[in-house]
Amino acid sequence: MKYRALGTSDIKVSEVSLGCWTMGGLNWVNGSPNGWANVNEDEVTAAIKLAVDAGVNHFDNADVYGNGKAELMLARVLKRLGLKTTDFVIATKIGHFPGTAEHAFDPLHIRHQCEQSLQNLGRDYIDLYYLHHGDFGPKGEFLQGAADTLNALVAEGKIRLKGQSAYSDEHFARAVPIVKPMVLQSWANALQPNFLTAGGVVPGLLAEYQMSYVAFSPLAQGLMLDKFDAENPPKFEAGDHRKDSVKFSTETLRKLKPKMGKLKARFGDTIEDLSAVAQRYILNHPNVACAIPGFRNERQVACNLAAADRELSAEDMEFIEQTLG
Repeated sequence: MKYRALGTSDIKVSEVSLGCWTMGGLNWVNGSPNGWANVNEDEVTAAIKLAVDAGVNHFDNADVYGNGKAELMLARVLKRLGLKTTDFVIATKIGHFPGTAEHAFDPLHIRHQCEQSLQNLGRDYIDLYYLHHGDFGPKGEFLQGAADTLNALVAEGKIRLKGQSAYSDEHFARAVPIVKPMVLQSWANALQPNFLTAGGVVPGLLAEYQMSYVAFSPLAQGLMLDKFDAENPPKFEAGDHRKDSVKFSTETLRKLKPKMGKLKARFGDTIEDLSAVAQRYILNHPNVACAIPGFRNERQVACNLAAADRELSAEDMEFIEQTLG
């Protein structure tokens, strides 16, 4: 396993790291589904053991993943394995779970959630603490207070590095000069590489502020694995954010099928091959520190780990881009 530094810090993370969203299971926030199908903790334990044994040292979590459930489960699993949470780089986030606050980025709420996450994770500090999105109120009125609160938490030793997650160029461009994070996070996969496209807003910010990028959804929630049947598309339970998503519709899967066929012909047709290629495509972009695919079990982690030893040439990268458009 190779490791890359987060920004200009001395903290290094494994190229293949793990996202913990699935560990929160089915979930709702303010009436809206934002979870995944429930997981089996014994299966998660076996999966994390395999990952750790292979050199994975970074887990990405959030207060909203099961509204605390994923943080608690990660701490329990590491303890079951006889491991200390402080032996790993653990990230968590604040922003999508507002509690009773007017806005999730209210300074008092940030402090409350930070303390709760510390307790959930069984730690005295958080390695990497993200503002989970870029909506700071209708007029951006919570941005400065959120930034000041993160700075105070760093000064107090509660967090080591600041991070900013967002879902638009506009939100990143507005937040970065104020928050001054060391790490940016959002989706990045071969179907949606827009945040990493050369000449774009985010690559410019990464270079200007000497930040790193952490890529979630590198497998496009399984679409890059070609595992769904267009004629029998997956059905998800209430509380799963994928329910009724157009990404998993018959029409979308039919359009994707021939493109995936071309990738299989060039790179191999196993799940491991496709997972490795999908992640390495993202890891080959400048300033990307790691990919954080999700997982439910040992098999999925094994497929995620296939990226550790895979390489792609410039011609391979171009082929992927031309094939997927």
